[in-house]
Amino acid sequence: MSETTTNTAVATASRSDLRNVAIVAHVDHGKTTLVDAMLKQTNSFAEHNHLEDRVMDSGDLEREKGITILAKNTTVAYNGPSSNGETITINVIDTPGHADFGGEVERGLSMVDGVVLLVDASEGPLPQTRFVLRKALAAHLPVILLVNKTDRPDARIEEVVHESMDLLLGLASDLADEVPDLDLDKILEVPVVYAAAKVGRASLEQPADGTAPENEDLEPLFKTIIEHIPAPTYNPEGVLQAHVTNLDASPFLGRLALLRIYNGTLRKGQTVAWARANGELKNVKITELLATKALDRVPAESAGPGEIVAVAGIEDITIGETLTDAENPQPLPLITVDDPAISMTIGINTSPWPARSRAPRSLRARSRTAWTRN
Repeated sequence: MSETTTNTAVATASRSDLRNVAIVAHVDHGKTTLVDAMLKQTNSFAEHNHLEDRVMDSGDLEREKGITILAKNTTVAYNGPSSNGETITINVIDTPGHADFGGEVERGLSMVDGVVLLVDASEGPLPQTRFVLRKALAAHLPVILLVNKTDRPDARIEEVVHESMDLLLGLASDLADEVPDLDLDKILEVPVVYAAAKVGRASLEQPADGTAPENEDLEPLFKTIIEHIPAPTYNPEGVLQAHVTNLDASPFLGRLALLRIYNGTLRKGQTVAWARANGELKNVKITELLATKALDRVPAESAGPGEIVAVAGIEDITIGETLTDAENPQPLPLITVDDPAISMTIGINTSPWPARSRAPRSLRARSRTAWTRN
């Protein structure tokens, strides 16, 4: 569903049935557990599906360490009391909580229209939270503060809220010269939600330290997201513009480009202009279009403004490039990503025991997969 407004410059419309939001948090503050609870309470999985804990930690290393490394998205189909009778698709981007994975953070934030700042009710905001939140504020993204794990025995909820507000104020001051049009008043008026994600509870009322919210579900969080995260806007007369925000790979389809569509409609089988990083324009065909349902990618015939989809059929496409209208191409600006924190050189094994194990082959296979996806 879209709502349209007109001014003297350009007509704009919004997708009231769609929200794109990122969860920003330090390592182990519970963002992946929160996404699990959101999926379960909205029945986003089919009844026959087995739902594991920390479903968003899909990589081997992520499950082993209990951390998020790759920016990834899931869709929550919400039709609760705050949906006004329509099903609202909430695209949730689970971003890394490490400065080491800064590139993944930037890609995740480029997909969304707002962020949920999740902080532990005992530990409060930590350095990595500051890193990610600074980028969100610089991008003018509205913020919702979510104080999680209120049921920890050592919770200090009110102090953590004050610390989080101090962090927002400090970051806004740091960004004053870099981002002169930053709205300080708006930043300090962020809504606060209290939660115990492990038991699937949230409330707008502050619970006592060490207790879970009295409300028995996450409805207050869903309501706050719908009210405070803006619906995606677009130009209803604009040509197709879709930004490549990340990469993935399929053993059957090859390289997949993850896109956020800003204007126009993208269709399976459509011929579009591929605006490359070097300035070259090349016509390509979308051989497969995949939408996200919960955590699964499913075939789709078309996708519109604000939607996050994956496409196949463009082998060398990379992050920051644009798919646009073939007859009237209008590329979007390239996404800039911080330089990696660590670089590695991998060479031939010069030890006395080369090729005595399967490790080289395993490393080669894993490296090739990572190269295709990133």
